[in-house]
Amino acid sequence: MKAIQVNQPGGPEVLQLADLPIPQPKPNEAVVKIAASGVNFIDIYQREGRYNVPPPFVPGQEGAGVVTSVGPEVKSIKPGDRVAWTTILGSYAEYAAVPGERLVQVPQGVSDQQAAAVMLQGMTAHYLSHDTFPLKPGQTALIHAAAGGVGLLLVQMAHNIGARVIGTVSTDEKAKLARQAGADEVILYTQTDFEAETKRLTGGKGVDVVYDSVGKTTFEKGLNLLRPRGMMVLFGGSSGAVPPFDPMQLASKGALYVTRPTLVHYTATTEELRARASDVFKMIAEGKLKLRIEHIYPVADAAKAHRDLEGRKTTGKLLLIP
Repeated sequence: MKAIQVNQPGGPEVLQLADLPIPQPKPNEAVVKIAASGVNFIDIYQREGRYNVPPPFVPGQEGAGVVTSVGPEVKSIKPGDRVAWTTILGSYAEYAAVPGERLVQVPQGVSDQQAAAVMLQGMTAHYLSHDTFPLKPGQTALIHAAAGGVGLLLVQMAHNIGARVIGTVSTDEKAKLARQAGADEVILYTQTDFEAETKRLTGGKGVDVVYDSVGKTTFEKGLNLLRPRGMMVLFGGSSGAVPPFDPMQLASKGALYVTRPTLVHYTATTEELRARASDVFKMIAEGKLKLRIEHIYPVADAAKAHRDLEGRKTTGKLLLIP
């Protein structure tokens, strides 16, 4: 099969097209013929070596397709099933072997491309808005990178819950997308100080929660915007790692909470994984969650996909097709 292989950490150029054997299922695995795989920032971090994955490896944390074979221990999935997965390495390829307990069935009304596009980012938006800080109608959320892959989905979910959504974006085009997704107010942080503007929009009261995937350049100002007992949900670091800080700050700013969640911990069991995925698929099938699949690349062009994502040239989702 054709697959992308990383033989050493580095830039996009280390994503090399290779001929590899089609995987055979271990007793607890299913082999899936991949129809589409998602491109995510974690793929870049692993390629660079920021997240240590011993080479050689096939990157990609998310995909969807049809099961071709299963190991003897796999009971809930059978050949011919349409399935999707995330947080399992190896989707930049024509086939992947995935533990059966980490696969979710893709229902009618959801396409393979939609399933591949939503597993990581859609379930991330779901746990952020439903579990990490369970939003309630009338609460106010500040969402950074509101036109990004997770951002557009998180804005929609928060809006559908009935929360007031303030989004930050870098361009007028992204501001339009965030508004279309349901943001009540959008701040162009390239033109306006988002801290001052959020204080103005909230009458100085601040927000109940900050959903921050940016990190280094936004974290401290975000803390300043939280109401007493508000929560900073730091779920990414696209601008770099947050520097160390004294937890006493949390007391002086109003007994604040800070959490650094990951999808792995919010899909820890097969039951939770499948329930969360099912919820997200239902939102898509019912038209309550609209996906923006911005660009589809052949697997051979994975390096271009990474360059586009790193260069902040994209909004919404990037997919690879074998």
